[in-house]
Amino acid sequence: MVHVLSSRTLLRPTDPERSRTFYGEQLGLAVYREFGTGPERGTVYFLGGGFLEVAGRSEAQPSPALKLWLQVADVTAAHEELTAAGVEVLRPPVQEPWGLIEMWIADPDGTEIVIVEIPREHPLRYRP
Repeated sequence: MVHVLSSRTLLRPTDPERSRTFYGEQLGLAVYREFGTGPERGTVYFLGGGFLEVAGRSEAQPSPALKLWLQVADVTAAHEELTAAGVEVLRPPVQEPWGLIEMWIADPDGTEIVIVEIPREHPLRYRP
């Protein structure tokens, strides 16, 4: 069995600086570390229990199969903050049939990001 010590999602954006502005300034993700120099340098952001690395460059758009799932304490507050920061909201917060409150946005390359709030009464928050 593989013993995983750490994990991160790697993104190779078409415009690295635009993506760093989006993730660092508009989303407000905290920087874990930076490496390299120049426009394709790497920036690793904290994502709760994991990390998001934005580094290098890709000529291709990301796969539509890739989605990011970010849990927040208050999706309504996140909606207000992101809207104020100029982030386009693809779908405002809605409580889904499965009980989660979800809002959808996308990064500059079109990678879809679901911002999720788990309500207090949801089974994911149940502790016996």
